[in-house]
Amino acid sequence: MKEFKPFKEGKVREIYDNGDSLIMVATDRISAFDHILKNKITEKGAILTQMSRFWFDFTKDIVPNHMISVDTADMPEFFGQNQFYGSSMMCRKLKMLPIECIVRGYITGSGWESYKKDGTVCGIRLPEGLAESEKLPEPIYTPSTKAEIGLHDENISYEKSVEVLEKSYPGKGEQYASQIRDCTIALYKKCAEYALRRGIIIADTKFEFGLDDNGAIVLGDEMLTPDSSRFWPSEGYEAGKPQPSFDKQFVRDWLKANPDNDLLLPEDVVIKTVDKYKEAYEMLVGEPFAVK
Repeated sequence: MKEFKPFKEGKVREIYDNGDSLIMVATDRISAFDHILKNKITEKGAILTQMSRFWFDFTKDIVPNHMISVDTADMPEFFGQNQFYGSSMMCRKLKMLPIECIVRGYITGSGWESYKKDGTVCGIRLPEGLAESEKLPEPIYTPSTKAEIGLHDENISYEKSVEVLEKSYPGKGEQYASQIRDCTIALYKKCAEYALRRGIIIADTKFEFGLDDNGAIVLGDEMLTPDSSRFWPSEGYEAGKPQPSFDKQFVRDWLKANPDNDLLLPEDVVIKTVDKYKEAYEMLVGEPFAVK
């Protein structure tokens, strides 16, 4: 059996070269505030992969995506090992664009803190009198740069995103910047409307895009998982306060309340976290969590 080693490791994902494709494995690691925590969250990787699979299928009419298969039977024998089952996705190779595409439909988190100071979020002026967690009149696009592990992403303006892309792709900066902005908003609107019918508010999320061999924009990385999004229950939602969440905001809140944490979560927080991930999956997909 041929052995594979990841050629790239992120905070949560490991990426393997499979010749004309990639195999992206979502591990059970969890990160918060740009640090990898010491705990493993059992089944988390499989939940993330299967949730991305669902959304990629759901949105392929808007923009093509990189997913080929999540069935390890379609992958080299090495990925038939138990630790890869359910958490692996075979993907098209893309040239990833150096922009994280963030969309905010509600005002919360760092956006709320910024708004309280000067009425703006990432330089975008918003209407006066908004309350914490309130739905915005229209979703806003707030791109950022991609930082290395341990460093913070930098929020940038749309105009700056054009400059960043122009440096890498002379003559294409404006085209690519506008395409990924428009795709980001379209994806968010379709998915947020669907999720709300299933009882979940998608407060904000991020997408990443790349170019295929023909220079076409393709959606990559993960999609609308609890690691990349804020999910709130619609039941009991009320603007003017923080919201309970299905995502890793639960972990962030515990870490902030316990600053001497040494990046280690107590067992009850680990259990509650995976339960929240499963609950979100089951509400969105409409069936109990199981590997497809």
